[in-house]
Amino acid sequence: MAGEIPAPTGDERMLTRFLSDRFTESGLNDIAFDQAGNIAAVLPGRNPQRNLLLAAHVDKVWPEADDHTVSVRVGKMKARGIADNGLGVATLATLPLILERLNIKLESNLILLGTTKSFGRGDLGGMRFFLENTDREFESALCLEGMNLGRLSFASLGMARGEIEVKLSGPGNDPDTLTTGVIAMVQEIVSELTRLNRDSFPGVRILLGAVNAGSGYNVPPSTGRICFEIRSEDAFRVAEMEGRIRSSINGIGEGKEDLSIGIEIIARRSPGNLGGSHPLVKFARTAMEALDVEPKEEPSISELAALLTHRIPSLTLGLTRGENRHSPNETIQLEPLFDGIAHLLAVLRHMDRTDYAPL
Repeated sequence: MAGEIPAPTGDERMLTRFLSDRFTESGLNDIAFDQAGNIAAVLPGRNPQRNLLLAAHVDKVWPEADDHTVSVRVGKMKARGIADNGLGVATLATLPLILERLNIKLESNLILLGTTKSFGRGDLGGMRFFLENTDREFESALCLEGMNLGRLSFASLGMARGEIEVKLSGPGNDPDTLTTGVIAMVQEIVSELTRLNRDSFPGVRILLGAVNAGSGYNVPPSTGRICFEIRSEDAFRVAEMEGRIRSSINGIGEGKEDLSIGIEIIARRSPGNLGGSHPLVKFARTAMEALDVEPKEEPSISELAALLTHRIPSLTLGLTRGENRHSPNETIQLEPLFDGIAHLLAVLRHMDRTDYAPL
């Protein structure tokens, strides 16, 4: 159900309503929407002064009009957004029932949070709003992602996400633009970004996520767009690379009166790191190994970044194995999910009985 409900970034209301209904069925307390569209509920613990946070972003990269039908096969489920993040949302909705069936009673209040506006221009808007406006203090937090099992993210990268837009005001008599429209210019920009990435500082990467221009065979396009990200553990390096890209783009566009090139940074992240020796990280790693799951320690640019900025000991965990992320054939495997849920419960119980030193 969580997989089949559309939830494009900024328009997640159908899926947050679904979560609200599930929270109501589980008898949770303080079920509420906030001004960012987030949905939160409280599973009360024995100690009303102690709070843990479990979060999953509800938005998906797919428009509402796309087919979200879930295909169930032997040991697998396939659909747009089933892994990112239909499974995370489903786990959030089901966890109160799982805890009840296993007769697990937490000492701490467990705040279950479905966050909005995670992707693209959303820029973690849901999580940022929640953390800036909640009156609760959290001992620790977990973020749930559908894939991949073994994911153990305890650090966030510095990041700048941008879009480069190329517009053709009129081809004039230029044979290149008459033949290719903006495609030749888009190709030149991609080549320059590739060069900058190759020759950049150590530890800095430029990722190209999408290149769009044209819609047919015989009409040269008048607009084009390139989506990119700069990532590094060093915020200064991210800013320096952003400056280099701006300078290069201005140089490419110089003297071309019929073409305009603009660059816009639509999202940013600050680097943060809980540290591989932190007790929460060490326990999560040990629990994976006990389940014969190989830890895959990798930095994140998801909601974890906002949590670490607020100095909350936090991790991002993956729930099962999958493939084809962000494609129409996005797939999750069902059998490994048992290990993913077991690991989640083990980490939650450790958080419930552990006081961590302030970050």
